[in-house]
Amino acid sequence: MDKPVGRVEFETMLLGRHSHLYNPRTRATGGRLDRSAYVLLSRIQMDGPMSIGQLSEAFGLDASTLNRQTAAMLRAGLVERIPDPDGGLARKFRISAEGEHQLDADRADYTRGLEKVFSDWSPEEVAAFATYLQRFNGDIERLEGHPWPRP
Repeated sequence: MDKPVGRVEFETMLLGRHSHLYNPRTRATGGRLDRSAYVLLSRIQMDGPMSIGQLSEAFGLDASTLNRQTAAMLRAGLVERIPDPDGGLARKFRISAEGEHQLDADRADYTRGLEKVFSDWSPEEVAAFATYLQRFNGDIERLEGHPWPRP
């Protein structure tokens, strides 16, 4: 931990541990979405309907993993399976009204939790942290070859 990169490793490990703390509505207390559903729905919300192949390419995950995850989301009514709007053969997953509702509710809860965490930070400090975090994530995405779309 003598090097700054060692501190970053340690702090990112803790960040993963603490993520549930700034979202008070966990699965045990009535939270709506598990982590994989939250991430998949966020990507579909950004990109529009996606096939298993497109999801596999976007996340670098195998089709069997995504088939399990999307099947669970279908059963929960979070996504709908639709014909490819562009006329392709593969069916695509589109976020349902219920999926939009739950994703928006969870995102609002995360945001409120983060506002509590940042309550003693200046707006400039929060903006600087967001800039560094976006750069950090962007560099990971570049190295993995799986960029994430941003608004």
